Amino acid sequence: MEIVYHERSNVFHLLNDTISYVMMVLPNGHLGQIYFGKKIHDRENLSDLLELAVRPMASYVFPGDREFSLEHVKQELPVFGTGDYRSPAVEICQENGSRISDFQYCSHHVEKGKPTLSGLPATYTEDATEASTLVVELMDPVTKVKAELCYTIFAEGGILSKSVRFHNAGSGPVQLERAMSLCLDLPDCDYEWLQLSGTWARERHIKPRKLTMGIQSIGSMRGNSSHEHNPFLVLKRPCATEQQGEVFGFSFIYSGNFLIQAEVDAHDTTRILVGIHPDTFSWRLESEESFQAPEAVMVYTDQGMNAMSQTFHRLYQKRLARGYWRDQVRPILINNWEATYFDFTEEQLLTIAQKAKECGVELFVLDDGWFGERSSDHAGLGDWTANTKRLPAGIKGLAERIEQIGMKFGLWFEPEMVNEDSDLYRMHPDWILSVPLRAKSHGRYQYVLDFSRKDVVDCIYKMMAKILKDAKVSYVKWDMNRSITECFSVTLPPERQGEVYHRYILGVYDLYDRLTREFPQILFESCASGGGRFDPGMLYYAPQGWASDDTDAVERMKIQFGTSLCYPISSIGSHVSVIPNHQVFRITPLHTRANVAYFGTFGYELDLNKLAGEEISEVKRQIAFMKEYRALLQFGIFYRLKSPFEGNEMAWMVVSEDKRTAIVGWYRILNVVNDRFTRVRLCGLDPGLCYQNTQTNSIRFGDELMNFGLVTSDVTAGEVPADKQPCVDFESRLYILKAVSISK
Repeated sequence: MEIVYHERSNVFHLLNDTISYVMMVLPNGHLGQIYFGKKIHDRENLSDLLELAVRPMASYVFPGDREFSLEHVKQELPVFGTGDYRSPAVEICQENGSRISDFQYCSHHVEKGKPTLSGLPATYTEDATEASTLVVELMDPVTKVKAELCYTIFAEGGILSKSVRFHNAGSGPVQLERAMSLCLDLPDCDYEWLQLSGTWARERHIKPRKLTMGIQSIGSMRGNSSHEHNPFLVLKRPCATEQQGEVFGFSFIYSGNFLIQAEVDAHDTTRILVGIHPDTFSWRLESEESFQAPEAVMVYTDQGMNAMSQTFHRLYQKRLARGYWRDQVRPILINNWEATYFDFTEEQLLTIAQKAKECGVELFVLDDGWFGERSSDHAGLGDWTANTKRLPAGIKGLAERIEQIGMKFGLWFEPEMVNEDSDLYRMHPDWILSVPLRAKSHGRYQYVLDFSRKDVVDCIYKMMAKILKDAKVSYVKWDMNRSITECFSVTLPPERQGEVYHRYILGVYDLYDRLTREFPQILFESCASGGGRFDPGMLYYAPQGWASDDTDAVERMKIQFGTSLCYPISSIGSHVSVIPNHQVFRITPLHTRANVAYFGTFGYELDLNKLAGEEISEVKRQIAFMKEYRALLQFGIFYRLKSPFEGNEMAWMVVSEDKRTAIVGWYRILNVVNDRFTRVRLCGLDPGLCYQNTQTNSIRFGDELMNFGLVTSDVTAGEVPADKQPCVDFESRLYILKAVSISK
């Protein structure tokens, strides 16, 4: 891992064993891009890779020079209006109305390790040898606004993180209208674009398309990263697969409005921009004020999609998630929501908990409905005190009774919201985001508290902290059930209303940070009507997130498969739910519901008292299996093998670090008859080791399992014999492979 600066050529070269990132100070003082990709040798004159040409209709920087045009040069911090007609990374409105900027190189320095970003989630290091950081300072000579571009290259893997900080060193105010965290100009457009998109109950489906001339983008202007589009993008070569080929991954560590955009120009240059969505953003910088943009992470590999995902998994699992629970296996839980919804008593909850304890469940979670006058979603949000009509001894008393049963206790909150029918709203009607004299929109009968205000955040903190101090709470499910509308804060002046969306997210981060620091032993799980804010920003505070409100096993195959492109398995909240499923009303086998949920944090979303005796026995076996293998499932090396978006079968697997144990999950959506013989090629095994398949007791070498494949044929390959158990729709199997010694 090195950061090299060649003074004579003004070239920066960031490199490790995997990647190179090359930049240079351009003739006009701007910072230009040269190369990002597989590692190349360093040399003094890499500046000769800068290509210039005379092009008709171009605008040129220097008098008499018809080659140096910003329209055709790759740049780190491009601006609009001085020759580059592509989308800019920064836009500043000045007192005279001009939006022209000219950010020129001033200085740079190199730091060991990685600096923190004030008030924002970001990747980190625990040792200075893990990464090196280059900080390049640019300044606009007219406004005296400085831009500090921060580049961190990690010692291992094809990882480069980028962020930018703006500081107004001038005498007058300016309005920052656009502050993208990452700009990358690629020299061609021969890529397939993959995004993770959907909506409530079908989040993060993989959506591919071919890059073409013009602008393609995903984003959110909902105030949260959204169910619709995840702040993550893949560019892969058309020939790249899960196992081979060039792949770029782009991830934005932020939980609010965002934009990820690819712009292909007429000469096939591709500009990638990642940052806060400029259409809902404006930030006033008075003299000597600063603004820090969130961090964006880029990953490059030439080893295919799995290698890209595994790089993100390692980074986000170990150097984004933090605290006690980062490295701990997650408790097997039961949540009462789909078992009772709002209709419960304390005794009913204890009955559910007692049965769960008998089956081996470790954590009971009380969901919505325990506070204020909350008997439906019409009232009570914001009043975070226990409803003693339902819970006579409050949360403290219930938590103690759950602990006496032998389980830990968890609790649901939705701290960012308020119902109009609540004591909090009646006391503080001005605490919601709304525009004076205009109608206010509700979602799920609730309004969004103005978390851009410190007094609002402080109030919610005090209520939550009191409960967490008084009661034995081991887990918090933090929900958020609506997007932002009428985004206006009565405490900010007109020129700062464009800051509200971002200030709101900073308020959410502040509350998370205070609570997780004060209660480090509590496991926090983020939630936003399921997957509406499943993003890296949340992962910094909560090491796991509820992946989707859709608990159907078949739907979860696609959701969890897509989620795995960027996010580690330990971050994916996944449960076994009741049938018929409450979202799609599908009936799936109990073993398939578990076989999907194993590849996540694992738990139950039902009343186990309503299962038959044979089903309870199966649940006990499931829990025992998860306890035995959860460290491998949650922290092993994950591979996608067959996509549910491409056929009737899906497969994935996880392999231990020493390659001696593997678990393969195989799934078939609809049953077939007289079908072909089937097998799936495995990944990540040691080719020279022999593995015993606990499903069949067969022993095969790793190279055979990876090249010929694991045989998955069953009775559907032909006519079902009379003495064989037939298969059904939504079939699944787990194959446990363990390395064994054999005599030669």
